[in-house]
Amino acid sequence: MTSDQIIARGKSVVRLEREALGMVEERLGESFAEAVTMIAKCTGRVIVTGVGKSGLIGRKIAATLTSTGSPAIFLHPMDSVHGDLGIVGPEDIAILLSKSGESDELLGLLEHLQGLGVRTVAITGEMGSALARLCDVALDAWVREEACPHDLAPTTSTTAALALGDALAVALLEYKGFRREDFARLHPGGALGRRLVTRVDEIMLTEPLPILPQGSSLRQAVVVLAEQRGIVLVTDDDRRLHGVLTAGDLTRLMEHEMDVLSQPVERIMTRTPRSAESGELASAVAFRMESFGIMAMPVLDGSERLVGVVHLHDLLRARVA
Repeated sequence: MTSDQIIARGKSVVRLEREALGMVEERLGESFAEAVTMIAKCTGRVIVTGVGKSGLIGRKIAATLTSTGSPAIFLHPMDSVHGDLGIVGPEDIAILLSKSGESDELLGLLEHLQGLGVRTVAITGEMGSALARLCDVALDAWVREEACPHDLAPTTSTTAALALGDALAVALLEYKGFRREDFARLHPGGALGRRLVTRVDEIMLTEPLPILPQGSSLRQAVVVLAEQRGIVLVTDDDRRLHGVLTAGDLTRLMEHEMDVLSQPVERIMTRTPRSAESGELASAVAFRMESFGIMAMPVLDGSERLVGVVHLHDLLRARVA
């Protein structure tokens, strides 16, 4: 195959799967709402099961549900008849994945699940199949064809099943009021967790602060700029912020005027500077600083008093940006 042919084949696969997802979206209806409501009210766990490629998709769906506040576990149909069925209780709900809906292993497990009083949701490509008929709710994952040129290897069909699993997980987290903080609590060790729980207060500098009183000279500001990482915060006696002066501000002035050091800081300070709020997510502050090209930002409390200063480099070092 030539390079152009390889690229064309790749685009064809993506196009087929995109079109299949469009059809899945069009057919999604009341049964989906019923499945979400049923799972949301479940007092046990979600048992996800499937055979072969459907089983691999099922493992991912179980992981996504668990990480978004709906405890789930994958159960292989073959393992279930060799003791693992003991993890299932009557309060649980099961999601069964099968393209054909006629898998003997899955139908055998379905019989045992129903015997335990477990409610069931099918994700299948055949709505007339035994699995779709026998489960409490069936979600339509039918696709016209696989992306495989022989229409054999599960490709488009597994994409459709995975998308429906993701749709269930996202709809469930919104239904249950799952918050960013809840997600972070379940992901404490990762970079994402840090971004969702780290507050600017944990990273900002509080002492000594690069403060000068109103009426200070630019000569005094030069000393603070050199000692305090290039920023001066002009405040009153009550620590209310009146302006911000940076090394860049001073440099630009000195490019046009010679004798400037005796002038007051009010001459060039920014009187309405951007600031962060105490308690704000560090990741949100980092985003604003990067967006506006700000290297350091004052942090104010609820009474608009200065409590700290945060530097972009410190936020980057804390891996919240």
